[in-house]
Amino acid sequence: MAEIVNYNSLEWRSGVLALEDGSVFRGRAFGATATVLGEAVFNTAMTGYQEVITDPSYTGQIITMTTPQIGNYGINPEDVESDGVKVAGFVVRDLSPIASNWRSRISLPDYLSQYGVPGLTGVDTRAITKKLRVTGAMNACLSTEDISDEEAVAKARAWEGIVGIDYVKLVSAKSIYKWDASMGDPTPFTVPGTLLEPSVLERKRYHVVALDFGAKYNIFRKLSYHGFDVTVVPADTPAEAIKELKPQGIFLSNGPGDPDPLIYAHKTAAELIQHYPTFGICMGNHILTHALGAKTFKLKFGHRGANQPVKNLITGKVSITSQNHGFAATPEDLANRGAEVTEINLNDGTVEGLRHKDLPVFSVQYHPEASPGPHDSDPLFEEFYQLVDKHA
Repeated sequence: MAEIVNYNSLEWRSGVLALEDGSVFRGRAFGATATVLGEAVFNTAMTGYQEVITDPSYTGQIITMTTPQIGNYGINPEDVESDGVKVAGFVVRDLSPIASNWRSRISLPDYLSQYGVPGLTGVDTRAITKKLRVTGAMNACLSTEDISDEEAVAKARAWEGIVGIDYVKLVSAKSIYKWDASMGDPTPFTVPGTLLEPSVLERKRYHVVALDFGAKYNIFRKLSYHGFDVTVVPADTPAEAIKELKPQGIFLSNGPGDPDPLIYAHKTAAELIQHYPTFGICMGNHILTHALGAKTFKLKFGHRGANQPVKNLITGKVSITSQNHGFAATPEDLANRGAEVTEINLNDGTVEGLRHKDLPVFSVQYHPEASPGPHDSDPLFEEFYQLVDKHA
């Protein structure tokens, strides 16, 4: 049993979240003592705060969780999605007074402190969320240091924002490497003694090159589990270098920020899809959109949570999906570039999936590898396997 950590013993420190419109939210600081700038957004997932804070797609963002109590099951080393905390800052209504779970190894405040990331609790997260839904995502300053409200607002207004900035270069792999079992067990987690889905680990395996735009570890776990040997390459790896690795398929990962300035990735993807079966998710969907010559645009407040309904226009099936993005593809552009929209978001009608009409290429805007869930779209990895198998 993990040690129970009583947060009530923590020293009281004041903290502040200031938005560019002048709104100020004062509360209790936790995590690191620091002042950070970022885009204020919200996430509606009821579980999975550990996966959220370690998801590279959140680089440059200050996350407000809409679920009131956060931190109750602590942090464990098996469920992280990257090599550390990636969010700029973390805002919650109620930091749980205890962290108790048999898998927990460290408390949320201590984990954030290790990576220099500040947190804020005791604020009205409902008011923050309503403001962001009405006004849209805003530049923000989160500080757990001794600064005035006016100074915090000024810092938020001075921040450059995320549009037109390449955040992928901050989180992409620095060199080429092969994903292996030592980096994460590909077998789906289960409580000992319960049933697992039938293993596919003994099937014929294919070599896939994954372009890392800020990939989550669970993506590589899923690819490995479904029959792929994965070579991970930095986002700016040119097409010719990737061809030398002799892939049988290409995977385009998730990642943070604006896809528009990633010209190098657009060019590489445009070349690779002419030769290899390709599957993209999240940022990968955006990169594919640009590779086809279409455009993306910034959403008002984005899609972030584990409860986003998506309809498949081909089958009519509706899936509940996990999402984390602030941009979307322009459907009119896709229709004129050899692609068809296959899925849409039922909340706002935006593009959630596309498929090329002639090439073995498809992508989705959500996260089929979602951990802790939902798992409605997990079969997409099997679909990719069958696509690669067909063209091998």
